[in-house]
Amino acid sequence: MSLILSIETATTNCSVSLSKEGKTIVLKEDNSKNYSHAESLHVFIDAVLKEANIAPNKLDAIAISKGPGSYTGLRIGVSAAKGLCFALGKPLISVSTLESLAHQIACNDGVIVPMLDARRLEVYTAILDVNYNEIKETEAKVLDTNAFAEQLNQGNVYFIGNGVEKTKALINHPNAIFVENKLPSATQMSLLAFNKYKKGDFEDVAYFEPYYLKDFVALQSSK
Repeated sequence: MSLILSIETATTNCSVSLSKEGKTIVLKEDNSKNYSHAESLHVFIDAVLKEANIAPNKLDAIAISKGPGSYTGLRIGVSAAKGLCFALGKPLISVSTLESLAHQIACNDGVIVPMLDARRLEVYTAILDVNYNEIKETEAKVLDTNAFAEQLNQGNVYFIGNGVEKTKALINHPNAIFVENKLPSATQMSLLAFNKYKKGDFEDVAYFEPYYLKDFVALQSSK
């Protein structure tokens, strides 16, 4: 039996799940418009374990959504996951944020394009087939009216994530299917983390860093 605690903080959705053999058994999340990770994450972790009546030392692994996404959100999530791994002596599993997001869609044709807002007209995105295999690697992409034209001309393209709103404003194509109001959640991490656990695909806790994709740039306050 495997019990895995999964942490998702790459966007405004602060999400924690506990899974057994790859199936989510408890989920706590706050999908508000403001980042609540610093206040909520450890509260959610404690609540999930208490609801399942599981002592922290009974966990088999800790899984973290590795990015790309919010710099601050990822730092908070990874710091919490690494702290638990060190304290409990448990392995760390990393899960691609975009792959996890793509698993919210089940389709029989076309491709899935998970996308996270990266400010202005830029998104963090990748392209996956219906079996969630990556066919175009993760990138920071600047959107325009011709974005994803090749895929759209070949068949259905399912766009999902908080980058959908600005994509929808630019792309007008009959094969574009926009799945709105969806963010990465620890629920979809359960099976992905379990698959890695079975393979022994663990991270080096001491040296693991989030996948930022772009360097963090601090903006000067307008005040």
